[in-house]
Amino acid sequence: MLDEPWWARGVDVTRPSSARVYDVHLGGSHNFEVDRELAERAARMMPSLPSVLRANRSFLRRVVAHLAGAGITQFLDLGSGIPTVGNVHEIAQRVDPRSRVAYVDSDLVAVAHSRAILRDAPRATAVRADFRDAAAVLSHPGVTGLLDFDEPVAVLFFAVLHFVPDDDDPAGIVAAYADALAPGGHLALSHACSDDAPSSTRQAAEMYSERIGGFYPRPLRRIAEMFAGLPMLPPGLVDLTDWHPDTDAPDTGTPDTGAPGAPGERPRTGPGGVAVK
Repeated sequence: MLDEPWWARGVDVTRPSSARVYDVHLGGSHNFEVDRELAERAARMMPSLPSVLRANRSFLRRVVAHLAGAGITQFLDLGSGIPTVGNVHEIAQRVDPRSRVAYVDSDLVAVAHSRAILRDAPRATAVRADFRDAAAVLSHPGVTGLLDFDEPVAVLFFAVLHFVPDDDDPAGIVAAYADALAPGGHLALSHACSDDAPSSTRQAAEMYSERIGGFYPRPLRRIAEMFAGLPMLPPGLVDLTDWHPDTDAPDTGTPDTGAPGAPGERPRTGPGGVAVK
């Protein structure tokens, strides 16, 4: 197609992608009709979903700012998705201009846009790789050329591990990255939780699994096990909105309970936390 946008070249436009569906929910424009259709169906089933995803983005911002403020200057963002306002390198370098960030994603659109944005950012790079293969990521020239794993690195798993099936051992994947960390390194993650999930959430998860290829919310105890036994930073593994909340965090909307929320009740956004080696 002559009018095909540059970022669409080589992309299968008949199959939705988790990165592009996430982009739809965040109000982005780098997605296709198939992604928008899935996002709209999921939002009808679970009206709080876009707000939950925005809460995850706010959690990312607070975690990165907190770690950068504590002296961490190296970040590995796994399953980084399509760039949007408030990328990891923008947040970290606002705190410390020396910060270096390696973004890793398997989605063509996500990596293409990341590279375009980072063209004039020598302290950040984007690598196309499957984060489930920790050995390949940790030995990739784009990663090793920027990050020094003999010094503390923060490894970020934001809303990506719930796309990894049990057969791929998500806890083992996290442990492989944890093993590569020097003392003072950090692991941060957020994950969809299956505990007490309402029927609308279960239906949305099933639809994602059918259309994208797998969505696996897990019990809180299983999510806790993913921190590889490392000590957690306070306040521990908590709802995303409870991790160092700030006054400029957006309203996350109505709770997804299948009925109108009680006055003052917040939606469940899923758990997240940060561990240190």
